[in-house]
Amino acid sequence: MTTSDRQLSVVKTFHKLHESGCFVIPNPFDIGSAVYLHHLGFKALATSSAGFAFTRGLPDDVNAIGLDMMFDHFREISAATPLPVNADFQNGYADEPDAIAENVRRCVATGVAGLSIEDRIPGVSRQLYDHDIALARIKAARTAIDESGVPVVLTARCEVYLVQHPDPFDLAIRRLTAFAEAGADCLYAPGVTDPREIEAIVKAVAPRAVNVLAFRPDPNLSLARLTELGVRRISVGSALARVAWTAFIQAAQRIAETGEFDLLTENNSFAELNSLFRQVRT
Repeated sequence: MTTSDRQLSVVKTFHKLHESGCFVIPNPFDIGSAVYLHHLGFKALATSSAGFAFTRGLPDDVNAIGLDMMFDHFREISAATPLPVNADFQNGYADEPDAIAENVRRCVATGVAGLSIEDRIPGVSRQLYDHDIALARIKAARTAIDESGVPVVLTARCEVYLVQHPDPFDLAIRRLTAFAEAGADCLYAPGVTDPREIEAIVKAVAPRAVNVLAFRPDPNLSLARLTELGVRRISVGSALARVAWTAFIQAAQRIAETGEFDLLTENNSFAELNSLFRQVRT
């Protein structure tokens, strides 16, 4: 199978996953974590800009993680397993629609099965793009994907719950509905947790798929509950990366502060991990 044929195959699989039911799309942060998630039987993966940035000792910031560095990451995660991979493409590394279109074309060429575009302006100001420009950016991404000949899944993100907006639900409904009409295949408002709001978003953009972020223990964010609400896809963002960092930090701090090594006992065995990665290499 050629590289292009493989990508078309995983894109087809990715679209089918969004057609019915609900699936978890966990977020690896490097090749090893991607391989292990495949080993556990997950059906698709999604990159995490934050998870990747932390592996490079960088903040989650488009000004810190260059476009070429991010494309390399998309390529390596897409090549690590046979699973479809959704690219966390942040704001598309551009403001203007024409630049978004060019970057999306390059993103598709990395081998991903899907990509997401945010409506948040990078930086610490917690601002969203104006509605018209946000909509034009999604339309540009849709056109670029169509012209590429590789129909990757386009996810449009409304970051309103993450920017401390005074009325996030109404704006999320308005934007996600407009993004769906502009050609987004999947709609995503990270941070929404109220079941009534989630269900309303699902109904507002139907028959398009909805992604929900499960970022903390919450009965309203379980696979069973979100399936009931009509959600098609559940991601975890940087949570797995932060779980890994938490274990590392606690063990390292224990050594530094006490000189004791007791937190090094609760580990998966070297033999288990080594055997798994040896199988992948053969």
